[in-house]
Amino acid sequence: MTQTGVEVLVNGRRRTAADAYPHTSALEWLRGLGLTAAKEGCAEGECGACAVLVARPDGDGGTRWTAVNSCLVPVLALEGQEVVTAEGLGAPDALHPTQRELATRGGSQCGFCTPGFVCSMAAEYYRTDREPTSNPDAETGPNGFDLHALGGNLCRCTGYRPIREAADALGFPSADDPLAQRRALPAPPTSTGRHSGEQGEYVRPQSLTEALELLAERPDARVVAGATDWGVEVNLRHSRAPVLLALDHLPELRRLTVRDDWIEIGAALSLSDVERGLAGAVPLLAEVFPQFASRLIRNAATLGGNLGTASPIGDAAPALLALDATLVLAARDGERQVPLAEYFTGYRETVLRKGELIRAVRVPQPQPAATMFLKVAKRRFDDISSVAVAIGADFSNGKVSRVRIGLGGVAATPIRATTVEDHLTGRPWDATTVRAAAELMAGEGTPLDDHRASSHYRSAMLRQALLRFHAAHPSGERP
Repeated sequence: MTQTGVEVLVNGRRRTAADAYPHTSALEWLRGLGLTAAKEGCAEGECGACAVLVARPDGDGGTRWTAVNSCLVPVLALEGQEVVTAEGLGAPDALHPTQRELATRGGSQCGFCTPGFVCSMAAEYYRTDREPTSNPDAETGPNGFDLHALGGNLCRCTGYRPIREAADALGFPSADDPLAQRRALPAPPTSTGRHSGEQGEYVRPQSLTEALELLAERPDARVVAGATDWGVEVNLRHSRAPVLLALDHLPELRRLTVRDDWIEIGAALSLSDVERGLAGAVPLLAEVFPQFASRLIRNAATLGGNLGTASPIGDAAPALLALDATLVLAARDGERQVPLAEYFTGYRETVLRKGELIRAVRVPQPQPAATMFLKVAKRRFDDISSVAVAIGADFSNGKVSRVRIGLGGVAATPIRATTVEDHLTGRPWDATTVRAAAELMAGEGTPLDDHRASSHYRSAMLRQALLRFHAAHPSGERP
């Protein structure tokens, strides 16, 4: 396979990915260079042992150092980009502040996961809007360090107290810190092109038009953005695609538009970009984001990818169903809009036609007056849901004027609880109505017994979700 000119700036040095294939991960390539600090622990983006820093645009013409799972990112996706590994942050005789604090406070034992912690901590260390606070809490340190930055990193030896102490002890970058200075400069532009070989093609089109032309010609192409789902398929199931079509860089898929009648979210925006861009403008999604996987995953994963995989346990779908969202689908011959409630047709099946992809998600305005997202999982964060329930409702004169309820994990697809919606609409928003509706809610979907939860437990959680929503909004207004 010929890959001339495929270069990545790693720890300040240009490296050539001359022998990389479309399925070669950044982790595999980095370790082949001798940069073995990043490790493969889980190969699915859950442990964070593989974390590295990538220079990404900050939206204001500068650079944001962003931590990602290198085990999931194809190295070809990093062509022309800047990467920093734990080796590039510091050396034994000149430790980086994150390395020094972890060492001083005993935040490492076997050390396998430590380089990943170092990189995730460094991304938060260089966050430009981090500020000291006089009111630290369970999730924010006195130095403004957001502990969710470490939500995708696991340590099985040390325990997290010394790791948190190291995070809380971090100061702020000095004026001569080269990585801090780098933030004022633009991030590298994304390279485009096609890399072909005996094990497939990797294509980064120059425009959406080019992407749709290729997809029409090669409907067997695998569309990827953050590759957080495809990377798992490659690593654990040894999946291969004849063509990988990378869309994460296309401006047509990266716009965030807020209007009086709708909010449009580009399908290739990372979830972290969406969260920052919306800044709470969609309260229901603001509840979802902290519970959606980990920061490492959200830095790469997209709404287009989450909906494109059509998983029945994807976190975004229930919330977007409750918001009555619509998908904008694009193909070579034009666009069409499909309500999300009509998008899923079966287990991991959708209405997407050959040659078609998700361009954007539209959330209608105004949004529901009262919303709630409930995710039931074995861990509070960074876990797959057993049941996910999202509710959006409007009220008038003490009655339910409109309600939408999205459910995940209780059927072969994400679904709307239409029986419950019909029962509630027009009725008084009181305990009697809610109790009756909760019994109907328990019967929605076709819950299964599996290793995450029993069908009985799932039904009980559905019932409880509506009771909790009423408790949170007894008068039908935002608390």
